[in-house]
Amino acid sequence: MEKERCGWVTEDPLYIAYHDVEWGVPVKDDRKLFEMLCLEGAQAGLSWITILKRREKYREAFDQFQPEIVSKYDETKVEQLLTDEGIIRNKLKVRSVVTNAQAFLRVKEEFGSFQSYIWKFVGGKPIVNHWKSLEEVPAVTEESERMSKDLKRRGFKFVGPTICYAFMQATGMVWDHTETCFLAQSKN
Repeated sequence: MEKERCGWVTEDPLYIAYHDVEWGVPVKDDRKLFEMLCLEGAQAGLSWITILKRREKYREAFDQFQPEIVSKYDETKVEQLLTDEGIIRNKLKVRSVVTNAQAFLRVKEEFGSFQSYIWKFVGGKPIVNHWKSLEEVPAVTEESERMSKDLKRRGFKFVGPTICYAFMQATGMVWDHTETCFLAQSKN
């Protein structure tokens, strides 16, 4: 019998695996949080599957999203990345990864870790929602608006409230599996 999943999941095996194994699972690892923030920013105006299919290429292109390395990219490296057909070659999005790496390291310096900073927007533990249908799931919340505003103030780019909420969902800061999803049923 086929498992019932959230309504946004397609039949694509990559999407199914992402939903079943990653989406909504709390992430506390700084490098992984940086990666997800960058990938969510890359998604702006596109579908998540577009980015998910390129995730391995993004990891290769951006040195496994090691912020200490990415923060030192110069204009030559940015121009090189803009020729990489494995990633979305949008100049603003590519530059934002470098800018975000620099901002990320400043936050890490201030708070001891990025996860200490970012998880404060949900009080340190996941917000568990009980949505009946995909239509009930918001695109923006008060928490994502606060996060967006604070990230922007700290110099981050491509971190609007909708991107922040998608980031929160992806990294398990919020649990948004709909009630009919087999994962939500396992949590009850």
